[in-house]
Amino acid sequence: MRRYFYVYMLANKYNGTLYIGATSDLPRRVREHREGLIDGFTKEHDVKLLVYYELYEDPMSAIRREKLIKKWRRAWKRKLIEERNPRWNDLYDNLINELPLT
Repeated sequence: MRRYFYVYMLANKYNGTLYIGATSDLPRRVREHREGLIDGFTKEHDVKLLVYYELYEDPMSAIRREKLIKKWRRAWKRKLIEERNPRWNDLYDNLINELPLT
């Protein structure tokens, strides 16, 4: 069975506060953020909207990409989001239909 890894960005609103993370289970991880099960930055700033994600086949590639994006200027992060999601729509509800089967 193939396993995938993800880099994702959450926001609290259009052009709002951003959070960048990496995970092997994107639906579960986003659900944890949305339900406030993870203490820290996302809970404090109400960052719950999945606005961007990328898929990787190995964990080290996902972790390297996460660290790289975290160092970027905000304008670059915004451009990355808006290339695929110009209105910063919440992508969470469509995840099950879009993600590859594992």
